[in-house]
Amino acid sequence: QVQLVESGGGLVQAGGSLRLSCLASGRTSSTYAMGWFRQAPGKEREFAALVRWSTGNTYYADSVKGRFTISRDNAKNTVYLQMNSLKPEDTAVYYCAADVKWSVVLPTTEHEYDYWGQGTQVTVSS
Repeated sequence: QVQLVESGGGLVQAGGSLRLSCLASGRTSSTYAMGWFRQAPGKEREFAALVRWSTGNTYYADSVKGRFTISRDNAKNTVYLQMNSLKPEDTAVYYCAADVKWSVVLPTTEHEYDYWGQGTQVTVSS
C-alpha cells in the first residue's frame, strides 16, 4: 500500500505560479513512476506530468509543457509540480498518483496508476 497526500493548491491570478507537493508513505520502494493528473469541472481527468522514480526522467502533456515542471525528492518521498504562467484553463482538482508496476512504456493514462491522493484544488482567475 502507498498513501499519497497532496498540498499546495489555492487561488492564483493568471500568469502566477503555484507549487504542488505530494508526500508518499507506505511501500514507496516499489514505486515505478509518479504522476500528476487534473480534472476540471465537467471534464474527464487528464494526464499532466510524470516522473520515473528511479531515474528522474519526466514526461509532460502538451498542454503544460514549458510551463509546468515535475520533480521528485527521493529522500523525502515527495514529488513536486511547479506550475508557472498559469492560465484560467489550468483550473482543476490536481491529483497525485503512483504506479508500482514496472513497464517499458511511460504511464500516461489513469488506469495505469495504482494509488491516488485525495486531490488539491487549483483555481486560476482571469
